[in-house]
Amino acid sequence: MTNMPAIKEEIAPAPQTAGSAAPKPTAPRPRPSPNRPTARPQPGGRPATSRQAQPLVRPTPKAKVRKARLLVSKVDPWSVLKMSFLLSVALGIMLVVCAVTLWSMMDLTGVFDRVNDLAGQILGGNGDAGGFQLQELVTVGQVASFATIIAVVNVVLLTVLSMLAAVLYNLSASLVGGIGVTLTDD
Repeated sequence: MTNMPAIKEEIAPAPQTAGSAAPKPTAPRPRPSPNRPTARPQPGGRPATSRQAQPLVRPTPKAKVRKARLLVSKVDPWSVLKMSFLLSVALGIMLVVCAVTLWSMMDLTGVFDRVNDLAGQILGGNGDAGGFQLQELVTVGQVASFATIIAVVNVVLLTVLSMLAAVLYNLSASLVGGIGVTLTDD
């Protein structure tokens, strides 16, 4: 074995410095008698002590939540115009893609064939509906063209209406003060 110092369970007195007084002798602590318990058991299974143990780390105090109340008193119409234009172009692209996808799904699932059969039964033909074919009337190119026209009209309308709404908001905000917004730190 190595030469390790023996560990003692005694507490050594604090070293004296030149300016300190002589240590006071401490009286031995009385041992509790076996007939009388010294403390009641605490909830959690630990016995109570005469001095409550201090936590090693103090909990940090909770920071106060800062609040700022702001008013939106003016909106820049040019920035509203740019944002509404970009968003309406994105919606227009989505409209064209959805229209073409919907037409393709209807063609793949046989909806057009069922409509052709139903038209043949209603018109009283021999099943071929007298030459009526829905795919010939409504082609995927026509659907894409119609969806594109609607998308362009929507882009123009949404952009103009959004800019008009920004101007109207600025006028009404100058009268009543604007919209109040409260910001907090969480």
